[in-house]
Amino acid sequence: MDFRKLGASDLKVSSVCLGTMTFGQQNSESEAHAQLDAAFARGVNFIDAAEMYPVPARAETYGRTESIVGSWLRGRPRDSVVLATKVAGPGRNMAWIRGGPLSLDRSNIREAVEASLTRLGTDYIDLYQLHWPARNQPMFGQWRFEPGHEGPATPIEEQLVALAELVAEGKIRYVGLSNEHPWGLMSFLRAADELGLPRVVSVQNAFNLLNRVFEQSLAEVCFRARVSLLPYSVLGFGHLSGKYLDDPGAPGRISLFPAFGQRYDKPGVRPAVAAYAALARRYGMAPAEMAIAFVAAQPFVGSVILGATSVAQLEANLDACDLLLDAQVMREIDAIHLQFSSPAP
Repeated sequence: MDFRKLGASDLKVSSVCLGTMTFGQQNSESEAHAQLDAAFARGVNFIDAAEMYPVPARAETYGRTESIVGSWLRGRPRDSVVLATKVAGPGRNMAWIRGGPLSLDRSNIREAVEASLTRLGTDYIDLYQLHWPARNQPMFGQWRFEPGHEGPATPIEEQLVALAELVAEGKIRYVGLSNEHPWGLMSFLRAADELGLPRVVSVQNAFNLLNRVFEQSLAEVCFRARVSLLPYSVLGFGHLSGKYLDDPGAPGRISLFPAFGQRYDKPGVRPAVAAYAALARRYGMAPAEMAIAFVAAQPFVGSVILGATSVAQLEANLDACDLLLDAQVMREIDAIHLQFSSPAP
């Protein structure tokens, strides 16, 4: 397992991060603990959670993921784990979180941090992330900015001041963003530099063979500002395993949670998946192996977020991160990308 500095921080994280959004919904506490044990046995030291997890978000399960991670943490030295979690933002119809509609103002961020610390059973969070922006912007499968959807939003400077207070108090160590765009990241960085506030060290965005928008929009910003990408959805909600090509109703997150599949319900997805799957098999790889290995190979990646529903699946995904794709395979991947350019942004 490789270890890397996360952005400009002092956090030394494994090149793989264990995603936990299945914990408490698709996975029981004992199954989740088995995954955590297996990941750490392979050298993973980085866990990513969120206050709204598990997915799909429901009042009945709100906070369950963090509680499960917290029960596992009690048996380990705290400094052996790099722990990340997220505060839910506004506008996603989750009225059970702090009464909704949500905001990313000082009181909401502070309340969210305190609740996460309690559920996780820890005094501090290593990386605290804004799960999605407070402002109007396209995300979660939307691909066009809509100026007509503008509305009130907590200013970025105010969000960062609230986070800075928590850093000063020792409750969080570093700040990250998620589902963010270049304007937002640059605005956070500018506010930090102008006001002497904590700089963002990571951005957690979807990145996979069906969505390479990061390369065109954020890669240069992150390189020059020393911000790491934490890519999620590296298998495109299971599409890049190829299993839905022959059986659109195959068991998986798409069949369990149809609403989440809309991000990939676009005309170019199926032919792109077919092309990538054929390429992988031609070189003796499973489609999922190649898809994960491609993401892991990118120089802007700080740690690949891998989620699983079983230890066997997790082990296979970890093996794929160790797979090195040769130059010819990478050239052929790029050729397919130019033909089916990011069909599921």
